[in-house]
Amino acid sequence: MTTSLITAFLVGFLGGMHCLGMCGGIVTSLTLSQPRAHTALERLPLQLGYNLGRLLGYSLLGALFGGLGDWLLAYLPLEHAQRLLYAAAAVMMLLLGLYLGRWWQGLARLEHLGARLWRFLEPIGRRWLPIRHGWQALGVGFIWAWLPCGLVYSVLIWSLASGSALSGALLMLAFGLGTLPNLLGMGLLAGAAARLLERPWLNQLAGALVIGFALVAFWQLLAT
Repeated sequence: MTTSLITAFLVGFLGGMHCLGMCGGIVTSLTLSQPRAHTALERLPLQLGYNLGRLLGYSLLGALFGGLGDWLLAYLPLEHAQRLLYAAAAVMMLLLGLYLGRWWQGLARLEHLGARLWRFLEPIGRRWLPIRHGWQALGVGFIWAWLPCGLVYSVLIWSLASGSALSGALLMLAFGLGTLPNLLGMGLLAGAAARLLERPWLNQLAGALVIGFALVAFWQLLAT
């Protein structure tokens, strides 16, 4: 489990370029909505609130998917179910690496699956703008976690193979913590962080490393 958590953290961190592109507009809007917050230090409390809410949302999603995986293990032959879920996780990691490296954008189609739910949730978060209190930041961050995102969906499918609701929650929490430096930096530094998107080699490096994780997973699957 420890190896999976470390890998999930690294996937979140290496996917930072995608996070900046996908969530950059949201982070900028939230930053601009903060009254009288002109410096990074003044923006920090509410930025932490947004991201704490986001991590809670990810953890809940991970628990739901981990619990679903646990249910599948209960109703399918154990060995076959474990191998099937692990193989699905390895495939999603491979596709995620191709997605992050911008060599193949097929995972973007997954985002359409959550678009209908997002159309329902997004207005709820909008009602709390502008943010003036910590509970508002926490709530907006929780809603933010449900934004349709191929990166998040890939790790959620991976969490199916975790074996329990708790393991799924921890996996998504580790992933969320990996995204934290990039999105927190975006909120505090605004345009300076966004300029990282102009370096395609960073995306390609991140994609190649995640593909490496996938190949290791395939090797472990075939070796057992």
